[in-house]
Amino acid sequence: MKYKLSKISITFMLLSGLFFSAQAQKTAIKTNIPYWFTATPNLGLEFALGDKVSLELSGGYNPFKFSDTKQLRHWVVWPELRYWTCETFNGHFFGLHAVGGQYNIGGWDLPVDKLKVLNERRYQGSAIGVGLSYGYQWILSDHWGMEFTLGAGFARFKYDVYKLGNNGEHIGKNQKNYFGPTKGALSIVYVF
Repeated sequence: MKYKLSKISITFMLLSGLFFSAQAQKTAIKTNIPYWFTATPNLGLEFALGDKVSLELSGGYNPFKFSDTKQLRHWVVWPELRYWTCETFNGHFFGLHAVGGQYNIGGWDLPVDKLKVLNERRYQGSAIGVGLSYGYQWILSDHWGMEFTLGAGFARFKYDVYKLGNNGEHIGKNQKNYFGPTKGALSIVYVF
């Protein structure tokens, strides 16, 4: 997991450097505020490709283990191509996004029926998917903005199941198809 993460991080930084040097005045950096409440540092970069089209690359990484039985370790990336109805970084937009990542999650008592199993087991695996999104960005000043986005689509999960604990026994493996929310953010945005 660490090797794949560093490979993705290096690629992400190289691409960011290319865009920053080529189009600094048409670039935004952002962070998803609610995602921080899961103790997940996250960052997004968005590049204007034209007057009404942009490309966003965002991601989050949570390396934390809260106890022997409770963890929410994961990394995830969301590339998204956006079409803006007014102009880039202003107003309504529609997007086509992908999502991919790896996770190691367990020991959480969540009040959602489908997630109640997280209190009894640990799940370790990967997910990949695609979806459509809608969002809106408010201009707060010359450089600052606030953005809301919500997306839904399809994701494929492949995972191994373990008993809780440091050396939890391997119970089995599975894969599932998922249809539903695949993206959601309320972000603070800084436009260069």
